[in-house]
Amino acid sequence: MIRLSIFGGILLALTMLGLSLHTPGAGTVGTPEAKVALVVILCVSAAVYLVAVAAMLRRPPPGRPPPGRATPGRALWIVLLVAAAMRVPLIVAPPFLSSDVFRYVWDGRVQAAGINPYRYIPDDPALTALRDTQIFPHINRADYAPTIYPPAGQVIFAIVGCIWSSVTGMKAAMFGFEALAVFCLLGLLDAAGLPRERVLIYAWNPLPVWAFAGNGHIDAAVGGFVALALLLRVRRRDGWAGLALGLAVLTKFLPAVIAPVLWRRGAGWRLAAVAAATVVALYAVYSGVGWRVFGFLGGYGAEEGLDSGSGVWLLAGLGRLIPLSVLAARWYFAGLALLLAGLGAWYAFVRRPDDAVAICGAAGVMMAVLTFGISPHYPWYFAWLAVPCVLAPNPAMLWLATAPVLIYLDTYGDRFVWPSVIFAPAVLLALAGLFRPAAAPSKGTI
Repeated sequence: MIRLSIFGGILLALTMLGLSLHTPGAGTVGTPEAKVALVVILCVSAAVYLVAVAAMLRRPPPGRPPPGRATPGRALWIVLLVAAAMRVPLIVAPPFLSSDVFRYVWDGRVQAAGINPYRYIPDDPALTALRDTQIFPHINRADYAPTIYPPAGQVIFAIVGCIWSSVTGMKAAMFGFEALAVFCLLGLLDAAGLPRERVLIYAWNPLPVWAFAGNGHIDAAVGGFVALALLLRVRRRDGWAGLALGLAVLTKFLPAVIAPVLWRRGAGWRLAAVAAATVVALYAVYSGVGWRVFGFLGGYGAEEGLDSGSGVWLLAGLGRLIPLSVLAARWYFAGLALLLAGLGAWYAFVRRPDDAVAICGAAGVMMAVLTFGISPHYPWYFAWLAVPCVLAPNPAMLWLATAPVLIYLDTYGDRFVWPSVIFAPAVLLALAGLFRPAAAPSKGTI
């Protein structure tokens, strides 16, 4: 328990130190030097976190528990209290690493006024009466982009908009979804017979801490719904798992990749039917704007270089060596789709994972392959990978769920050299894992 408390205290101190670098009133950290200092602090936090995870997973000698070992209840309380203590100061502080949360609050405000959020861009004169000096000036892409967020996300924004229409209110809601993720992960750990304090693999990870509590990203809801879907699948509540999956997909689309892992022979049809019905029902709520219900989705792909391939790590690197065809991105994403389809078929119809560790491990592989494949340059896109790591802490996945704090450093549009610090080690760790013999889940604690 002493080591656990030390690790937690260091992480809390580093979080407060990072928060202190923000210049009051600034929309960013404040200065380029402060931004570099913050990223250094985040990297130190990530290193301390990974050491804590390694200590957690190290198995004690059989029959000889470490002296002074805490009871699981006390250790869990330390984990949860440190996790909350790291988040609360960030929730009440202004966001300074991303401005996305202002669009969330705006979309909620628009819906509270009885207007479909897909109908107008924020800069449209029809919404003049909703503008203020706290939210509207900070909305990114306000003059040309309709909202990109799918219907489940919009429902969340609408609820917050009616209850607590503010940045702090939205960040508090994301904290609630993190609490949902932790609750479900505790249930999964119980189902697997693993120590409950292993939830620190998610709860202490600095990437979710800063992305969700610090900047209020909707990906917190993605993690909550994914964890809920995994728990319901383990408990064989297929219809409810389908509902959770549908909500996850219509919060940020990417969770569709875990559908094959949730498939269960003889009952998968129920999951698929409920998930599909959830998607259709939520889109129907906003369908009054026709095709505009898909918002800025197409424009976002072009803006991020996904259509040309310039925003994809592997293609960006290859493009430095040889000229790429205009079809390179299409071939790349077709190959990625085939790879994911093959993995999905393997898990759904051949491997058929059915216990908590196997299901989370398979979901983690699907999530990591997709995330690596699209290679986003926003750190919060990687945070959901911390969820399956709690039960199946694959080294490559743990790296991808933690190291992207480095992406907070401004690299002026570089999509290969600096991102290689994240993706290249992930490749090496994944390859090393292919030749490492499988081990039984560790039940170690600290």
